[in-house]
Amino acid sequence: MKKGLSTNFSTRQYMRSKDFEIYYYNDKNLTPVKDHTHNYYEFYFFLNGEVSIWIEDVCYRLKTGDMILIPPHVHHYPDIHSAEEPYQRFIFWISEEYCNDLMALSPDYVYLMQHVKVTHEYVYHYDVIGFNMVQSKIIQLIEELHSDRFGKNVKTSLCVKDLVLHLNRTIYEQQHPNTPKEDQSLYQNLVMYIEDHLDEELSLNQLAGEFFVSKYHIAHIFKENVGLSIHQYILKKRLAMCRDMILSHTEISEAFLLCGFKDYSSFYRSFKKEYGMSPKEYKELHSQ
Repeated sequence: MKKGLSTNFSTRQYMRSKDFEIYYYNDKNLTPVKDHTHNYYEFYFFLNGEVSIWIEDVCYRLKTGDMILIPPHVHHYPDIHSAEEPYQRFIFWISEEYCNDLMALSPDYVYLMQHVKVTHEYVYHYDVIGFNMVQSKIIQLIEELHSDRFGKNVKTSLCVKDLVLHLNRTIYEQQHPNTPKEDQSLYQNLVMYIEDHLDEELSLNQLAGEFFVSKYHIAHIFKENVGLSIHQYILKKRLAMCRDMILSHTEISEAFLLCGFKDYSSFYRSFKKEYGMSPKEYKELHSQ
């Protein structure tokens, strides 16, 4: 780690930045940190020291390569057993609002955040090679923040997204080491189920209950296979089905209900956006 990139430790537990903050700490003789919570996500990467961390009354003894993810409003504090070893770690804070912005880009960015909230599995371990890769991405981000180069803001944004996606990907792959065929089978079964139930309620929660898998897992494999969210996929399938019914001389007022749309106005807007004209105009054009 280059000199000048470490930060003097502070017991401050609030963010000054709107989106994220990242620090490298290398300390001895720290002031004890009391049990606390905060309103953002904290990624904690443990490098060295004799330290445990308490999370919601459970103690985790840390070893090099551990990553801890603490969601908002979860009680935690570090327990330092010895000041003989320097206490080294990276701390990455990311706001809920920024997580929501990332989720709007892709649910893949927040798989891990959602997983931790559901499972309360806070501690993850990387092997030496994996942890070195994580460290290189963190250091690149810290160096960019300390630089004054052209395009700094754009590069910083790219580094943050790259780091967050890398963490989500590596943990997802740790938890799903041998599932490509299973995922493909699940994807095919989901596609067939959707085809057979387009006229019924089809929500992510309902599909997760039907197939006994996480809704975040379903969202991930759909994005992976078709490049669309499952909501976008279902909407396109319903519109295509409705278009075919209209061309087969089914009344528009009947067709949109048979294809699972709840009201005409939302159907009309979606149809016009997809095909560039209203359902009536489309019918008249193609019947000619």
